[in-house]
Order: sequence, then structure tokens, then C-alpha cells
Amino acid sequence: METIDKKTAIKGGEFLIRETEASEIFIPEEWTEEQKMIAQTCKDFLATEVYPKLDEIDSMKYPELMPGLLDKVGELGLLGVSLPEKYGGYGMDFNTSLLVAEEFGKGYSFAVAFTAHTGIGTLPILYYGNEEQKTKYLPKLATGEWKASYCLTEPNAGSDANSGKTKATLTEDGKSYLLNGQKMWITNAGFADIFIVFAKIEDDKYLTAFIIE
Repeated sequence: METIDKKTAIKGGEFLIRETEASEIFIPEEWTEEQKMIAQTCKDFLATEVYPKLDEIDSMKYPELMPGLLDKVGELGLLGVSLPEKYGGYGMDFNTSLLVAEEFGKGYSFAVAFTAHTGIGTLPILYYGNEEQKTKYLPKLATGEWKASYCLTEPNAGSDANSGKTKATLTEDGKSYLLNGQKMWITNAGFADIFIVFAKIEDDKYLTAFIIE
């Protein structure tokens, strides 16, 4: 019987000391032509839509500017790179989404808005939402019709997120939850349509994530 050596996921800084085969390491020379074209699209977008408007973005005098940029990048399909095709995404692999994040990472505050939407704002629904939630929210997040944000940090709960005080109480009819608490440092909060909000149900030990429209 053939024995298969199954490696567990790397934890923390284990990658520094763990023995790794050369074949397991991805290098830039392995980018496909399609991936290179996607990267070039990101570069072109920054050059034409973001860099010329940096002063306007920093001034914050134009509240419609940042969501407008997300609309445009959504039209290019770059908000849904890592989302399955059945939800309106490209269905690309992790390396491709990493490449997009790397290129847009040069986009100053636009990079923050973009990654908050595509990462912590969208992926919780993809990874942990039920099928009804995925079908309802992901297609609109993929196009940018709806913008996303992530509400975890509180005045007295940052790195120690589980110490958050926001509470979720089931309503009398049992159909919804009433959330009470305070959040801060929420990227995209000024224009987001979807908020991933963390709260504790009653006296639960751990946080629960809610999708708030």
C-alpha cells in the first residue's frame, strides 16, 4: 500500500524552520500569461484612475470618489477574482488574488478600500455563509454594486477581539437579532452597503458574525 505523506497547514513562523521542497514554492517566473495580463490591468487602473486623483482622495472633499473607483474596478471584474464563477466571480486561484492584492497594494488608500471590500468584507460570506447568503450577497459584491466592510474593533477591544462588548439579543418574535454596541476604525464604513459585524449572543464566550445591510 502506498503511503501518502500529508503535511499539516503551516502555523505561525513554522515556515522559517520547516523543511520545504523546491516544488512547493511558487516563484514569479511561473505566472501565466493570463495572470500577467490581470496584473497589467491593475497597473493601468492605478496609473489612469488612482494616481492622478491622490490629492482629491486625501482631501476627503469628494465622498463619492472612493466608491466610484470601486465601481470602476468592479466593472473590470477585479472585485471578484477569488469568487467562484457561479457567484459572478472569476474563480481564480489564491496566487492570482495575491497578485492583484500586490499590484493594488501600490495604490495608497485605494488599496485599503479595495482589500477591505474583497478580503475581510467579502470572504467571511464566501467561507462561512450558507448558500442563501452566498447567492444573495456575493454577486453584488463581485460587481461592486454593493460595497463591504468589516466591523470588529471596538474602543476597548482591538487585538484582543474576543473581549468586545457588542451584544446581540434575539427579538421576541425570534426572527432577528438586536445589536447594541460601538465599533470603530471601520474601513469603507462611510459608503458600505454590507457590514460584517461581530457581537456576542447573550452571554456566549465567543463572537458571532452578522451580515448587516
